[in-house]
Amino acid sequence: MTEKDKKSVSHNPFPYSDTNRRFYTFDYHMRQLFGKKCAKVPIDGGFTCPNIDGKISRGGCTYCALASCAKRDLRPIDEQFYEKLNILRRKWPDCIGIPYFQDYTNTYAPTERLKMLYSEALALPGAAGLHIATRADCLPEPVVNLLENISRNNYLVVELGLQTVSDITAEKINRGHSFAEFLTGYSALTSRGINVCIHIINGLPGETAEMMLKTAKVISRLHPHSVKIHLLHIMRNTQMASEYEAGRFDAMTLEEYTDIVVSQLELLPPDIVIGRVTGDGTADNLIAPLWSKKKFVVMNEIDKEFVRRNSMQGIKWTGQSG
Repeated sequence: MTEKDKKSVSHNPFPYSDTNRRFYTFDYHMRQLFGKKCAKVPIDGGFTCPNIDGKISRGGCTYCALASCAKRDLRPIDEQFYEKLNILRRKWPDCIGIPYFQDYTNTYAPTERLKMLYSEALALPGAAGLHIATRADCLPEPVVNLLENISRNNYLVVELGLQTVSDITAEKINRGHSFAEFLTGYSALTSRGINVCIHIINGLPGETAEMMLKTAKVISRLHPHSVKIHLLHIMRNTQMASEYEAGRFDAMTLEEYTDIVVSQLELLPPDIVIGRVTGDGTADNLIAPLWSKKKFVVMNEIDKEFVRRNSMQGIKWTGQSG
């Protein structure tokens, strides 16, 4: 911790922090669990997505660049994991890696194949738990049973892409499932005691500030283990890029994004882990907003807005439905 952070901590009213952050960061959460720096290490498990391969739709969500992405890393899991972990350890020598099945839909395969992949990842020396990103409509009972068994003896988080609680917006972006279907998948996991991270996107076409805040209010009522807040990245070779270039919607400004993120965090219970408050778009393929390339600037603006408001995560949470 730097001297600046130590000084900030002495004036930080937020209980789940040992830096100047006024929200419950993933970094803090993992250091409390494992006693050292932990970082997620993306692994390509060779999956696809029912919203890409035709089972639900083709082309994926309109913002998704994966549908047109031919570059895959299909090396053995251990090769992928250690190559990326060793890079992280140049910065954090004692860093623990968390195998992270991230891209595509990572429960969309036969249960036996999932069991093999998850078991291999969990057995990697230097690995701590498992993160699995998927869709709420790709959780048949055998898969939920498998995840429950894993969670009994391992740190497991299942990330569910919600993006928005608005079915109107979900239809516009070709999400492929309704909010009611999301709740079914979410409940299937949480009823078994499985940690769930809900992923949302700010700045989707047609979404107002009121709609984005409603998403946060609904999530506060669900009270998941964690939340990831992502900025809409408009990427080349996507349907959304065509819509943006045709002038059908505008990208968020840094000021708009900062304001909405802080307002959302104020509504979320203080014990919800915040997996992220911005995102990393591939720089070469990012069309807009270009300010999002400067991730640390975004983070600093969010920190400054909390201080300006004399606020913190959960300050407007009432413990009741929004």
